Amino acid sequence: MSDGNLIVELYTGCFRRLVVQLYAVTGDLSEAQEAVQEAFTRALAAPGRLARLDNPEAWLRRVAVNVARSRHRRRRVLDGLLRRIGPPPEVADRSPEHLALLAALRGLPEGQRHALALHYLVDLPIGEVAATLGVSPGTVKSRLSRGRQALATLLTESEISESTNIGRIDVRT
Repeated sequence: MSDGNLIVELYTGCFRRLVVQLYAVTGDLSEAQEAVQEAFTRALAAPGRLARLDNPEAWLRRVAVNVARSRHRRRRVLDGLLRRIGPPPEVADRSPEHLALLAALRGLPEGQRHALALHYLVDLPIGEVAATLGVSPGTVKSRLSRGRQALATLLTESEISESTNIGRIDVRT
């Protein structure tokens, strides 16, 4: 049997069983699924080694349990650090306009979004934005120009969509 067929056969035959076993260990179904998936990913990295084992399912189980334990330890350390830091800062502005702006920014290409955020929200001059992003000042100016145009379009479409929805609600009532 080829290495690929062995992994397919193992996945088909024992994935669910391993998830159920890991669910008992972790108490979290998605965590159990991720740990088992990680074990199969590691098996795919060295399928020949898996084929030489007497009990490949036991190896997968051991790897999945170790993955779950490692993730749990890291999460505990992170939780402790976060408790020391305190609660996350409040979002300064929760107005509908600000939230619409943030949503529209997420719809822009990464370069434009970064340039707009650094220049307009962080108040960096174009030279510093260029240095931060590792691009020329001309590129920053271009991204700012294109980003403003795209942002205006996105915000206008959002307003039209909202007013259309409001209009529909008014008509129905």
